[in-house]
Amino acid sequence: MKMNREQKVRLVAELNKKLQKANAAFLVDYKGLNVKSMSMLRRKLREVNSEMKVVKNRLLKLASKGTHTEHIQDAMTGPSAIIISYEDVIEPAKILVNFSEENEHLKIKKGQVTGKVVDFEKIKQLAKLPGREQLLSQTLGVMKAVPASFVRVLNGVIVKFLSVLKAIEEQKKEG
Repeated sequence: MKMNREQKVRLVAELNKKLQKANAAFLVDYKGLNVKSMSMLRRKLREVNSEMKVVKNRLLKLASKGTHTEHIQDAMTGPSAIIISYEDVIEPAKILVNFSEENEHLKIKKGQVTGKVVDFEKIKQLAKLPGREQLLSQTLGVMKAVPASFVRVLNGVIVKFLSVLKAIEEQKKEG
């Protein structure tokens, strides 16, 4: 479908807003993927509040100006799709790495995570990290453990103090 100039300007502006809100963006080469595979990948990405857009490189370069995604313009060559993640950056990385291992037609080119450029190896390392929910629960567990330990220490002091008072009481009864 051929787009007129007005449609292209609107697309670039809309994509620029999305890239400004994004926590991460990943560029992939999708050449050779069939429609069924692309639909499955898109569905998995939507489940983790991410989206996949196939856009001409020239328009993507224009849309990325003034965003963190501008740093990966050198990889915007050939058939490219951009995956935009708005919240968790680990889950989309996991989905992409797993999908590329299952399907040799998907090639991860490069990405940016909160403004830092990441290559395929770093994206693989990112995919090995625990997800956002797991990290939050681990952090909450650590935060909860500190006051609980403090309460146990205070409780131990009180119990020892009561034991001393009980011993003094016993001594006075005997004496």
